[in-house]
Amino acid sequence: MDQIQWTNQDFEVFEIDGLEQRMEALTTVVRPKFQQLGDIFSSYFSAQTGDEFFAHVAKHARRTINPPKDSWVAFAPYKRGYKSLPHFQVGLWNTHLFIIVAIIYEAPQKSEMATRLLEHIDHFDKLPNDFIISGDHMSQDAISLKIGREEKQLEDLLIRLRDVKKGEFLVGRHISKKEAVNLSPEQFLQTTEKTFEALLPIYNLIIGK
Repeated sequence: MDQIQWTNQDFEVFEIDGLEQRMEALTTVVRPKFQQLGDIFSSYFSAQTGDEFFAHVAKHARRTINPPKDSWVAFAPYKRGYKSLPHFQVGLWNTHLFIIVAIIYEAPQKSEMATRLLEHIDHFDKLPNDFIISGDHMSQDAISLKIGREEKQLEDLLIRLRDVKKGEFLVGRHISKKEAVNLSPEQFLQTTEKTFEALLPIYNLIIGK
């Protein structure tokens, strides 16, 4: 089994000053783990969905001044990119690790995707209580899915996804830095797989499968 052990050093990469210095640390410390995850879960999604999935490790190539505040590996059934499609991600901020499925503003069919989710919003009740939702992939903030369901914030996010050009939607699990560094490699991979198993029915709804 692949040994992916998260450490404090992985999260502290995002506290290094300077674009060049942070990118160097990101490349040497964190990216090899994302590449390992890419190998593992591109095969996993291909087997689970019947479509060939490809891993896309964030390169942050367009950045010229501001260092990245987070990084990730994304999975989508398209070799040349993932942003225009609903996609799965595993990634890090300085405070937590995230395991999600996401629709971001580049997706040309996001209105139709949002409509399908709204029509079957009760499917979110089947997700674990510790899941989160968000409407902004550039922010590390998130809303508890349980509270979001009770207070209609989930519905509001999906309506915004449908009606607003910049609308986005993310759902999945956040794992605090403290918890992540205490997970064994086996526990981390099991948690990731269980999270993706729970998210696959939502993904299938998104794509109309």
